[in-house]
Amino acid sequence: MIARFNRRRAGRSAALALSLLLSTSPLLGLPASAQGIVYDPSNYAQNVLQAARALQQVNNQIQSLANEAQMLVNQAKNLASLPTSTLNQLRSSLARTQALLSQAQKIAFDVQQIETAFTTTYGPASTSASNAALIASARTRWQTSVAAFEDSLKVQAGVVGNIPDNGTTLTTLVTASQSASGALQAAQAGNQLLALQSQQLSDLAAVLAAKGRADALEQARGTAAEAQGQEQYRRFSTRSGYQPGSVTMFHGQ
Repeated sequence: MIARFNRRRAGRSAALALSLLLSTSPLLGLPASAQGIVYDPSNYAQNVLQAARALQQVNNQIQSLANEAQMLVNQAKNLASLPTSTLNQLRSSLARTQALLSQAQKIAFDVQQIETAFTTTYGPASTSASNAALIASARTRWQTSVAAFEDSLKVQAGVVGNIPDNGTTLTTLVTASQSASGALQAAQAGNQLLALQSQQLSDLAAVLAAKGRADALEQARGTAAEAQGQEQYRRFSTRSGYQPGSVTMFHGQ
């Protein structure tokens, strides 16, 4: 019995020693070919550091490519044309105003016509022309002045009619400018705004020209009428058989 107890005790001791050996020797459980590898903490840390640096370089390259891609996108936006064009609307407004100016009656905006009129109808009263001819010239000048005032009012009405269209065009261009995706679109919107301003200035010039024409013709009519009145008075005062005398305006006084 004692011998059996001793054998059991010896077996337990051997098992305990084996377990201690396995726990303190990590290479015992490896194959024979791997038991010669030696772990170097310094070398391991250096390898990890190199791997981290390589990963950082890759991340930097990726970020650089992303920046270049964004730059290309921005360049494409800057080169994109403005999808809105108001050129046709501006041309239509200008064409309407020019059409009204071209409808000028009698003496139009023509240098040759003006020169001819001011040497004939608006010239000095002829001493050899008949009274009927003088009266006809006065009537022609009056009709010309009336026609010029009518033309001026038509031009003014046409320019006023362009105001709603210009307001719509202005709203479209401002909206396009505010929503421009790049420099080119913003510049094109600004250029179209300048074109709208030029069209409005053209309308203003047309109004001033039409009104100036009417005023000038009316002033010329007044001057010609004064000259004609002097000629008619001369004829009346030098007519044979005329005897000046006193006139009684109020009988009995």
